[in-house]
Amino acid sequence: MAFADLLEQVGSTGRFQVLHVILLCTPVFLMASHNLLQNFVAMVPPHHCSSHSNMSRTQLSPDEILQITVPLNEAGKPQSCQRYVAPQWHLLAQNGSSATERDYGAVLEGCVDGWSYNMTDMTSTIISDWHLVCDLRSLKQMGQTIYMGGVLVGALVFGGLSDRYGRRILLLISNLLMAVSGTCAAFSPSFSVFCLFRFGCGMALSGLGLNTFSLIVEWIPTRVRTFTGTATGYCYTMGQMLLPAIAYLITDWRWLTLAVSLPFYVFFLIAWWFHESSRWLAINNKPEQAVKMLKSVARFNGRHEEGEKINVKMLQESMKKELSCSQGPHSALDLFRTPKMRVMTFCLSATWLSTSFAYYGLSMDLQKFGVNIYLIQVIFGAVDIPAKVVVTVCMSFIGRRPSQCGALITAGVTILINILVPYDKQTLRTCLAVVGKGCLAASFNCCYLYSGELFPTIIRQSGMGWVSMMARVGSMVAPMVQLTGDHIPWLPGLIYGGAPILSGFAAVFLPETLGTHLPDTIQDVEDRGSGKTSKCPMPIKETMILQDTKVDLLKQAA
Repeated sequence: MAFADLLEQVGSTGRFQVLHVILLCTPVFLMASHNLLQNFVAMVPPHHCSSHSNMSRTQLSPDEILQITVPLNEAGKPQSCQRYVAPQWHLLAQNGSSATERDYGAVLEGCVDGWSYNMTDMTSTIISDWHLVCDLRSLKQMGQTIYMGGVLVGALVFGGLSDRYGRRILLLISNLLMAVSGTCAAFSPSFSVFCLFRFGCGMALSGLGLNTFSLIVEWIPTRVRTFTGTATGYCYTMGQMLLPAIAYLITDWRWLTLAVSLPFYVFFLIAWWFHESSRWLAINNKPEQAVKMLKSVARFNGRHEEGEKINVKMLQESMKKELSCSQGPHSALDLFRTPKMRVMTFCLSATWLSTSFAYYGLSMDLQKFGVNIYLIQVIFGAVDIPAKVVVTVCMSFIGRRPSQCGALITAGVTILINILVPYDKQTLRTCLAVVGKGCLAASFNCCYLYSGELFPTIIRQSGMGWVSMMARVGSMVAPMVQLTGDHIPWLPGLIYGGAPILSGFAAVFLPETLGTHLPDTIQDVEDRGSGKTSKCPMPIKETMILQDTKVDLLKQAA
C-alpha cells in the first residue's frame, strides 16, 4: 500500500478536501492585490511647482497664477520640476505665445515651495504625501524593488522553515505577518518605514504561497492535482482584476492598503482549523500525529470505520515505499556537477529570470500607456485567462520546448514593436502590451510544468527552488530598469523586449519532455535520449507524489 492508497481510504476528494481547498484559495485573491498594489498606492499624479508664497494675496485666478509662475514643457503643459524665480507678470498678456518665446530670458529654479498635485484617480498616494517626484522619483521604483526583495527573502526563509517545522504553523505566521505588516504600512509616517513594512508583506507573501499550495497538493490525490492547481492559478488571475475594483472605490492609499491587509486577520483565525500535512508528519518522524490527522479527515468525510483501520505501522510502510527512490545525500550543487545538468540549469535560469523580469516590467508601470489605469489593470489580468488556456493546448500537442520558445520570443517582439509606436497611438500601444503580457503569463505557465519535468526527482525541489530564486531576482531588477528611461526613453523597452528573446533562443537547447518518462536520477538526465531507463524499481507515479508537491506549490509563488 502506498500513501496515495491511504488517502483514498480516508476520502481523497471528500468534503474535507473541498472545504480545505476553498479556504486555502480564498487568500490567493488578495495575494495578487499585494503584488500589484504599487500600481495604485504609488500612482504619480500630474504635478507642478507650487506658486510663490506671496501669490496667495493676489486677485489672480489659479490658472493665471500658474501661467506666470511655472514654465511650459515641449508638450505645452506646466513643467513638473521647475518654476520661475520671480513671477513673470508680462506673460499675462502673452497667452498666445509659444513656450519658447515665453521662457526666453527667464531664470528658473526648483520647486522650493513644494508641489501642487492634480488628484483625479486617487485622492492621495505615497507620491503626493511624501513628494516622491523630481529628484526623488527613483524612490518609487526602489519601493517596489524592496518589496520584491522581501518576496525573495521570504522564499528562502519560509521555505526552509516549513520543511522543518511544518506547513500549518508557518501558514499561521505568514497570515499574521501579512496582516500586521500591511496594517503598519498603511499608517507609516515616512517612506522608509513604509518600505520596511512592505518588505514584511513581501516575506509574508512567499510564506503564504509556499505553505498554501503545499497544504493543498499534499491533501489531494494526484489525479485532481492538475485541475486544482489550474483553479488555484485562476484565483490569482481573478485577484488581479479584483484590485482595480477595490482601488476604484477606495481612492486613499492608506485605506486601500488597509483594505487588502485586514482580511488576513480573518484568514489567520481560519488557518487554525487547517490540518497539518500527514505526509510531512510521517517524513519528519511523527507517525502518531500523521495517523491522527488521517483519522480526523476520515471522520470529516464520513469514513470513520476506514480511518480506524489505519495505524502507525501501515503508515510507515507506505512512506518507506514512497521514498525508496530518493535516498542519499543531494544538494543544489548537483545542479551544476554534470554537463547536461549545467546546460539545463543555465537555460532554465535564463528563462525564469527573463520571464519574471519582463512580466513585472510591463505590469508595474501601467501609467505609461496613457489609458485609464483601472481599465488597463482589468485587461492585464483578464488576458492571463486565454493565455494560459492556449499555452496548455500548445504544450499538449506541439510540445513544451516550442511552446516555451514561442511564448518568450513573441512577448519580446511585441515589446520591441511597441518602442516604435508613437506615444499618441494609445490603443495600439495598449494592445501590443496586452499581447506581450499574455505571452509572458503563458511563459510562466510553461516554465512551471517544463522545469518540473526536466529536473530529476532526487533534486527536483532544489532545482525548482533555484529557478524560483532567479525569478525573484528578475522581479527585483525590473523596477530599477524603468529609471533608465529618464535618460534614454526607449531603453527600458529595449531591455524588457530583448531579455525574453535571448532566453527564448536559450530554451532551444533544452530537451523536449512531451510524452517522455520523468527522470528520477541525475544519470537519467545525462542519459536522456540514449534509450537507457532508470534502475529505480518503484513506479514513477508513486515516486513523484512528494517531489511534485514542490513543483505545484511553487506555481504561484513567483
